[in-house]
Amino acid sequence: MGNATLRSALAAAVGESNVISDPVGLRSYECDGLTGFRVVPDLVVLPVDTAGVAAAVRACHEHGVPFVARGAGTGLSGGALPVADGVVISLQRLRDVVEIDPIDRRATLQPGVTNLDITKAAAPHGLYFAPDPSSQQVCTIGGNVAENSGGAHCLKYGFTTNHVLSMTIVLPDGEVVTLGGDTNEQLGPDLRGVFIGSEGTLGIVCEVTVRLLPVPETVRTLLADFDSVREAGEVVSDIVAAGIVPAAVEMMDNLAIQAAERAVNAGYTLSTAAALVVELDGPAGECAAQFEQVRQICERHNCTRLHIAGNTAERARIWKGRKAAFAAMGRISPDYFVQDGVVPRTRLAEVLGRIEDMGRAEGLRVANVFHAGDGNLHPLVLYNAEEGEQDRAEELSKRIAELCVELGGSLSGEHGIGTDKACSMPRMFGTDDLTTMDRVRSAFDPRRLCNPGKLLPTPRLCGEAPGPYRPHPLEQAGVIERL
Repeated sequence: MGNATLRSALAAAVGESNVISDPVGLRSYECDGLTGFRVVPDLVVLPVDTAGVAAAVRACHEHGVPFVARGAGTGLSGGALPVADGVVISLQRLRDVVEIDPIDRRATLQPGVTNLDITKAAAPHGLYFAPDPSSQQVCTIGGNVAENSGGAHCLKYGFTTNHVLSMTIVLPDGEVVTLGGDTNEQLGPDLRGVFIGSEGTLGIVCEVTVRLLPVPETVRTLLADFDSVREAGEVVSDIVAAGIVPAAVEMMDNLAIQAAERAVNAGYTLSTAAALVVELDGPAGECAAQFEQVRQICERHNCTRLHIAGNTAERARIWKGRKAAFAAMGRISPDYFVQDGVVPRTRLAEVLGRIEDMGRAEGLRVANVFHAGDGNLHPLVLYNAEEGEQDRAEELSKRIAELCVELGGSLSGEHGIGTDKACSMPRMFGTDDLTTMDRVRSAFDPRRLCNPGKLLPTPRLCGEAPGPYRPHPLEQAGVIERL
């Protein structure tokens, strides 16, 4: 089947102007936020509505061509990596806030609406959308559904799956169906729950109805410094042991603080070993009493500096430092891998010590930023590709993810498995588990055209050397060029 045949079918489906086939335009879609993995697709289509998405999927299905849905491209696991000779279906033009229902506290959205724009649309009604990934200014609700994204406030409020009521999706053969309903409880199998977090392997979400929450009466935020990560970790354990459920508990080590301060000057202490951001929200009386308990716990564990946000602007400044941490790594390292894993809170100090030892053995620095309240780590492996460090950094990143499983945790908390960690899935799941997952996937997509090569290990994927592009010796010698 030639490219021209499929291109004609897609142009008929979405319009000639909504099909990209020139090499320069295609390169814009060759990777997501995990830039070490790159594949140039054969074609990119940009539908403007659900009907266009369905028509594009049907064209791919009829021609037997694999396709990958793509939102803002902010994913960090290679989940939106294109397939060679395949099609990327971009959802960036589906950006409408269809409805805000303040009575039932719901919002209906197209998949290209950014996470933060949901809250902006709901704010005039005293409502907001609770899941808040650090990339919330640019990541989209369609991608949040695909990855079951969380964010800093997932400790108290849960992940995307806890806030999605229903979805209109396009199945891998082009059929349009609705999963879920007006409440989280529906008769029959929970297909809504199956789809959320399936990383684009079961279909494409084209409309989402989410629940909204009332803005809390009170929000209190503090920033606490400690001479060691261990002491900061003990504070987290003691807060939870006291029966307090903060809206968020975030931790950053010194490397992460150094990067964030250089980028946004948020007022963090450059010399401290670790910093905790603790936020409580709720009724004023309860919040005040629990906040005082948290302050005392911090002081009991030798807090060296405790800054309490006195107003909304100070609170925003503290969070600006935390949420800038990933992007700010470029201030202290030319290249880095962002990892994502989960360990029990009681093993935070142990895993951080092990990560430090592993990095030292490889001669690489590892910065740590994480949702300490639920043990969701985000180690950032820093390296310099020009000095030949990328292979060691990639291997270290993989070993850190698998260490989380070894210590009783999981490979991912919110970034997904994607391409990056598919080959590590057998470290966490047995053969029967993986076979069952594969059967579920086959029930939705028997032809394996929808985002193939992601999430589950395959002989082809795991038999190849994954990761950053490695030039052929003839290319290095100047005999051939990479197209």
